[in-house]
Amino acid sequence: MSEDFDRALEAVLLGSVPGVTGLIEAERLSGGASQETYRLRVETDDGPAVLAMRRAPGGEAPEDLMGRPGLEVEAELMRIAGDHGVPEPVVHHVLQPADGIGPGFIMEWLEGEALGGRIVRSPDLADVRPHLAGEYGRILARIHAIDLDATGLRAKLTEKSTVEFIHEMWDRYKQYPTPQPMIDYAARWLLDHLPPERPLTLVHNDFRNGNVMVDPDGVVAVLDWEAAHIGDPGRDLGWLCTASWRFGSDLPVGGFGTRDQLLAGYEAESGVGVDPEEVRFWEVFGSFWWAVGCIGMAEHYRTGPDQSVERPAIGRRSSECQVDCVNLIIPGPVELLSPTPVDDRSDMPRADELLVSVRDFLRDDVMTETRGRTNFLARVAANSLDILLREGAVGPQLSALEATMLASLLDDPPPSASVWELRWQLVDQLRDATMPLDQSGLTDYLRTAVVNQVAIDQPRYPGLATALD
Repeated sequence: MSEDFDRALEAVLLGSVPGVTGLIEAERLSGGASQETYRLRVETDDGPAVLAMRRAPGGEAPEDLMGRPGLEVEAELMRIAGDHGVPEPVVHHVLQPADGIGPGFIMEWLEGEALGGRIVRSPDLADVRPHLAGEYGRILARIHAIDLDATGLRAKLTEKSTVEFIHEMWDRYKQYPTPQPMIDYAARWLLDHLPPERPLTLVHNDFRNGNVMVDPDGVVAVLDWEAAHIGDPGRDLGWLCTASWRFGSDLPVGGFGTRDQLLAGYEAESGVGVDPEEVRFWEVFGSFWWAVGCIGMAEHYRTGPDQSVERPAIGRRSSECQVDCVNLIIPGPVELLSPTPVDDRSDMPRADELLVSVRDFLRDDVMTETRGRTNFLARVAANSLDILLREGAVGPQLSALEATMLASLLDDPPPSASVWELRWQLVDQLRDATMPLDQSGLTDYLRTAVVNQVAIDQPRYPGLATALD
């Protein structure tokens, strides 16, 4: 960071956190694609210590919070949740405009594991993993029991019904210049399969493996309240079970537990039983929601202040969420395309050779010589080059196959239309409901397109193996 940033941050620490006598280092961490997270090494009256800071991307307040509470309310949510038995870090200071750093807050640094893959696989957590699903259920019950009026949260949070939530995400996706027919199909399916209405409660809205810090004794803290709202509490239960957050494990709750364990913990704390079919609905919604969210990350790369290499890479993860929707609501047979053999008569060096050389440099040289966020982003960049290599080998075939299938599916398609134009035609018909969801050939096309796309974007994603099984 710049010297001006360090000076401004040190002044804030000296004036707002008791006992701090100086800033040693502010290190931006690799996690937090939507907000920035920092480890602050500080001097105190008792010696060196560590704090944490959460800040808006680039230190710039978003022009449109899109119904989200903002970082100041997020800090308040953490304080209130902590008062109601939810493990939370202590918030020391909410950043103000006069601080000159941007929106955010400074909080207690807690030790524990927050990376979802490590929580699923670390030997250090082997003894606690079987108990986490039940503990998560009990914590969610406490969150959902918080009195919105007594805490003043009702006036500070957006309230949305399930139907409104579906349309909010569907409308957001419609603003992006990309036709993704499986997203439109999933939105229609969700509106046709609404669960029974429940009393609306506080909803964390991003309660998942990766946003809950744990240690060998259990949950240390619930993090990242930036998307909290008032809504159906089933959203939190289904999101925790969504396939994106299982990190390669077959266990549906965060990769470490069963739905029965989760719901038993929830009912033991709240006295409220939950139908597993409701959880399944919210799992479909979770994959739909994150499919749109991933595309939003790519859009933010194009227009936002923080143009990290991580954002377009996350954009390509939309196909992972779409294949999860395929597996949940339209499973069936699908054929995986084979890569086109490389033409050795091509220019020397070929495009694939140039990509491989840069990818290997990132993995073998840059990652060896770096640490922290730079090391993480080098890995992300190398993975993005792998996507381009696979796209070069399979993409033209997939486009040709899609064009053929779409021409058979659509009424009177223009004879010279590109696959892009044909996708838009299908998307328009799904959006205005002139294409029924049971249209002959529709689910075959969606499975073929989505499964082959995820094979390009992330061939090791477990949802691909599920689709091909």
